[in-house]
Amino acid sequence: MRNLEIALIAIGLSMDAFAVSITLGLSVKKPTLKEYLIPGLYFGFFQALMPLAGFFAGTLFAEKIQHLDHWIAFILLSVIGAMMIKDSLSKDEKKHDENIFKFINMLLLAIATSIDALAVGVTFAFFRINIFSAIAVIGLTTFFISIGGVKIGNIFGAKFKSKAELLGGIVLVVLGVKILIEHIFFT
Repeated sequence: MRNLEIALIAIGLSMDAFAVSITLGLSVKKPTLKEYLIPGLYFGFFQALMPLAGFFAGTLFAEKIQHLDHWIAFILLSVIGAMMIKDSLSKDEKKHDENIFKFINMLLLAIATSIDALAVGVTFAFFRINIFSAIAVIGLTTFFISIGGVKIGNIFGAKFKSKAELLGGIVLVVLGVKILIEHIFFT
């Protein structure tokens, strides 16, 4: 897996956090520096932690199922991407919480937006990549995209939320298909 692919995965994974950050930006009239940094820190940390956990879990059984790795990567990325696309097209609006930046709220949001990164970490185990550079890219990308999401949410409102999730879902599905095609036709 090349650096460009890892960067695209990082961007795709960060779209959930971006969408939630937009919502957080909507919840305050004028965000403070702390309100910009909190989502970036929570989301960036958990988006880095989950692939690491998935990677170590995946390495435990990667050799036993290596002949299926491309199918597993395709299925996991496609399912995650499809769920993101479905969520982006959903008409359900989430309620705003006055205390949204509190620890427990941010913790739950960070976990919820990073579950898909756990599955991506499992796929990383099959490709024997440098997991620490990959999670650094994912964590930093999510950090900065989340900060940008708060700003965009505060300025432009909710109209970009579903588009960001849709784009992230499409990127993950396309990467899953690419991995499958490369393995089937080019190895």
